[in-house]
This record gives sequence, C-alpha cells and structure tokens, in this order.
Amino acid sequence: MYEAKSKEIVLRKVREALAKSAPFLPPTPDFSSPLHPVVPVEDLSVVFAEMFIKNAGVFIYCDNEEDFFDQLYVYKKEQNLQHLCVWEPNLQNAVHQAGIDFTADEENFVQGTEASLTTCEALIARTGSVLVSSANAGGRRLSIYPSTHLVVAKASQLVPDIKDGLQRVRNKYKENFPSMLSMVSGPSRTADIEKTLVMGAHGPKQLVLFLIDDLPH
Repeated sequence: MYEAKSKEIVLRKVREALAKSAPFLPPTPDFSSPLHPVVPVEDLSVVFAEMFIKNAGVFIYCDNEEDFFDQLYVYKKEQNLQHLCVWEPNLQNAVHQAGIDFTADEENFVQGTEASLTTCEALIARTGSVLVSSANAGGRRLSIYPSTHLVVAKASQLVPDIKDGLQRVRNKYKENFPSMLSMVSGPSRTADIEKTLVMGAHGPKQLVLFLIDDLPH
C-alpha cells in the first residue's frame, strides 16, 4: 500500500512538471569569440616573459643576433656547458661563425649531451610556452633528452594564444604538417610522489630562452 502511494506521488509530480511551460533556454554561446582577453601586440613580449619566468624558465633578452651570440657564449661559460648539441644546419653555421663550440653529430648523444640549442615554431604569450615541432633537424629528441634545453627565438614569433601558434604552423607547412607538436611550459617537473616537486622528471631540468628583438622600433 505504501509503495503504491509513493508511486502515485511520483507520477503526479511528473504530470505536473509536464503540464508546465518549458523553461527559458539561454542563447547559444558564441564559440568564435575569444575565451580570454585579447593581448595587445605591443604587450606580447611582456606577457610572455612574465608567464615564462612564472613557469620557472630562464628568460634572456637580446637586442639583436650579435647580442644573442655574446649572451650564449657567456651563459655557456658560466654554466660550464662542455657539450652543447646543435643539429639545425642554419643554426650550426651561425654558432660556428660566432666562434662557439658545439657538437653536431649524434655520437654518445643521450649519455654525453648536457645541453641542446634549438629554434622553435612560435612563442605563446598567454601561457608563456614555447611551441616546438618535429619538423626541424632536432626532431623530437633535442627538446627532451638533454638536461638543459636552450631555445633561440625572435620577437616576431610571439603570438597571443595557442590557436594562433597552431595557425602559424599550418600556414608554414601547409599539407606537410609536422608529426609532432609540443608546448613546452618551463622545465620538466612532477609532484606525483608524496607531493614533492622534482625538476627534470620527464625531460630537461632547465629551459632557457634567448629572445632576439627583431621588431621595428
């Protein structure tokens, strides 16, 4: 008897609900509108640098390419980096012309390489991330295995958000889209074990960016 009464109560509530008019439905959201505030072009480098440093990256501003080579030489000497791996031909030529020692081959790569120097596809200002791909000669390895990953980029590679970086890659490679894209946001880290932060858990312990200012003033 009790179960029948309970069932009747439920059915009555259902009938009453169905008799009511449908609730007001909110308008369909505009998915084309930006999710985050737009970053002014003139502030991209500032926003990027703040986020990059917040992610524990080492940010080094360079007035021009000559200044980059000077700062790279000083950094390599101060950090006592004996084995700097550079695989991109254009980068090799430039570093060689600057008189900076580097390793061009892959012999003893995993065991003997302390640091790598690569270029990148774009710099994502909102997240302070470096967008790298498998398209350059460094492939997937140079941004993962060495304990220190050095990146050289130009201010003209700064973009506001992730979608802008992906579009930049799409425009550059067209149908030959790279097989791997990765957003590097600071050095590798994890706190999975007993909530203790460990740097270099799955990749480089240090991420260093040399940003060359190539924008007109």
